[in-house]
Amino acid sequence: MEKSQVGILVVDDEASVRDALYKWFREDGYRVDVAADANEALRKLQEASWDIVLLDIRLPGIDGLELQRRIREIDPSLVIIMITAYASVESAVQALKQGAFDYVTKPIDPDDLEHLIRNAVEQKRLRAENIQLRQKIEELSRADEIIGQTPAMKQVFELVRTVAATDSTVLIRGESGTGKELIARAIHSHSRRRYFPIITVNCGAFPETLLESELFGHERGAFTGAQYRRKGKLELADGGTLFLDEIGDIPAKMQADLLRVIETKQFTRVGGNQIIRSDFRLICATNKDLEKEMREGRFREDLYYRINVFTIYLPPLRERREDIPLLARHFMRRFAAAMNKPITEISPEAMEKLMAYDWPGNVRELENAIERAMVVGRPPVIRPEDLPFQIAQRERPTADELESLEDVERSHIEKILLKTDWNITRAASILKIDRVTLYNKIRKYGLRRPA
Repeated sequence: MEKSQVGILVVDDEASVRDALYKWFREDGYRVDVAADANEALRKLQEASWDIVLLDIRLPGIDGLELQRRIREIDPSLVIIMITAYASVESAVQALKQGAFDYVTKPIDPDDLEHLIRNAVEQKRLRAENIQLRQKIEELSRADEIIGQTPAMKQVFELVRTVAATDSTVLIRGESGTGKELIARAIHSHSRRRYFPIITVNCGAFPETLLESELFGHERGAFTGAQYRRKGKLELADGGTLFLDEIGDIPAKMQADLLRVIETKQFTRVGGNQIIRSDFRLICATNKDLEKEMREGRFREDLYYRINVFTIYLPPLRERREDIPLLARHFMRRFAAAMNKPITEISPEAMEKLMAYDWPGNVRELENAIERAMVVGRPPVIRPEDLPFQIAQRERPTADELESLEDVERSHIEKILLKTDWNITRAASILKIDRVTLYNKIRKYGLRRPA
């Protein structure tokens, strides 16, 4: 990190100390500012970003130890170096227990302080790299959990590889529990942004006021309880990927604000007027019929077309039953290791029950079912009685039951496309649906034009 990129805030009530430290750091090329007391320091921490705080223990009003605690609440990543007189070493030791990087004693030796600052900058850099590496390892390990060998899933994997090489906005569609977040993380971990974080927001988990703060952040005093400035997820995603799960649940007003951010990559925090820029890649997911939401006025048309650049449809588990044994054994091995339980196989009878069930909760429900079986089961095999009741009682479906409504729809759409020689406009007219809906159906069912 270049010295000009390192921000140092000096907090000391002695003007001579402030002036000397300010002069030393400015001449050495650092970005530096000073504060005479805790209130001024807190204000300057809100106005700009800092890397290192040099903090005197003895301050008028709020003392250095209390200010240290408040600073760590605002930004735990800030490196704090305490300044103390010889008589206050005991207080400095207390500050170290509270997370201070180190302390210097008065009178301050410039060479010792310069050495300490270099070490602090290096530690901050290593800490940031460590966080990014841990994030990378987590993303890669989670991406490896995407399991499937059916044609539909092989097509999904191919689409992931294709779109990961770009910065295009991706819309992942599918029922709850199909693994949309895993697909988002796989796209991120194979993209050029993989060394930056992927920031996830579940849009359906927050009321409108809290969602706004969650996305945009807020300034101190923006609303009741906003005691400190807080960065939002848009700001934290700078350089990386922003994953908006359940985007169909975003309120109407927020949709307009989000559209503006997507188009300009600029925004302001709640209660603020400073323009913040963030270079993020957007991935969205939904289990809703956005076309219906749009027609009924609950989802903005311009936002729909802005996020629907590249669509990946995740099929429900009932449409890829051949993957059930692979997934079930994967979850069995994972839970066996976590529980230290020597269950190594699923009986044929139990597997038949798993294959016969329709899985309305999709892969997530299958994972929960295997975890339950691992808890109650006796080594070395999972048996039918170990499965949840609704699965254990399920009989093998008849041939008539296997032809679902979706099977019929897929067959009919394929027949019309062949009849019209894949003329999308004519096919959509015959089917009495719009072209966008037809394209989505084609993606959903993995239909391809004959060579």
